[in-house]
Amino acid sequence: MSTTRTRIAVVTAAALAIATPIAIRATANAATTTGTSAKAVVAAATSDLNDPKKKEYAMQIVSSAENSTQDWKAQYSYIEDIGDGRGYTAGIIGFCSGTHDMLELVTLYNQRKANNPLSKFLPALKKVDGSDSHAGLGSAFESAWKTAAKDSVFKKAQDDERDRVYFNPAVKQAKADGLRALGQFAYYDAIVMHGDDGDADSFGSIRKNAMKKAKTPAQGGNETTYLNAFMDARKVAMKHEEAHSDTSRVDTAQRVFLKAGNLDLNAPLKWKVYGQSFSISS
Repeated sequence: MSTTRTRIAVVTAAALAIATPIAIRATANAATTTGTSAKAVVAAATSDLNDPKKKEYAMQIVSSAENSTQDWKAQYSYIEDIGDGRGYTAGIIGFCSGTHDMLELVTLYNQRKANNPLSKFLPALKKVDGSDSHAGLGSAFESAWKTAAKDSVFKKAQDDERDRVYFNPAVKQAKADGLRALGQFAYYDAIVMHGDDGDADSFGSIRKNAMKKAKTPAQGGNETTYLNAFMDARKVAMKHEEAHSDTSRVDTAQRVFLKAGNLDLNAPLKWKVYGQSFSISS
């Protein structure tokens, strides 16, 4: 689980899912059967963050907040302890030595390529999991991470774990809630920062709190109204932790797209994080 990185604030795509008319009708029929809004579910199915172009937008927007740059592919080698109590934060999505996802990533890498630069650190990663300790890691581990980041196998492992733990669950839940690409992104960005471990400020809790204020489109609610409620709940969770207290990734990014009615997250896109401006032209 990542957190906002406190450096000076300056910042394998899935295949495009093309819904056929038959698939759309089937989705609509299923939605009707379960009492959800068929129209909302169909809209979500045809406005998909799995679209390679829109997934790239998502990676860039998250990176602008996490790394103060849109160049997310330059972050495979990133590693530092930002003092948030999660130990090391590293890689393209902020895998943390204290929150289990870094251990899972390095384990996967080792399964795919034994005797890699990080193999010898697996015992230490197991011991520090759940803490902010650097015991058995330190500068040698940091150097090994940067060496491993030159390996295409390790890069692919980072991509796959990002998708398995964060991107795919977020998009799946958002589509089930009848949300289009912007809502799918809002869920993804939230699960990247807060994780989904069931605590009071996790993604699942944020979603539940939003649903107390507004119905999801799949429940027959208005998509914009629900997303405003979700973003409000997200900000409450962010302010509970100092490392997350700057809410500009919601206020001057996601909310900007929402106010513009850009529910499909179409380019051009312009946003700010920590006062710095970013854009995607196409």
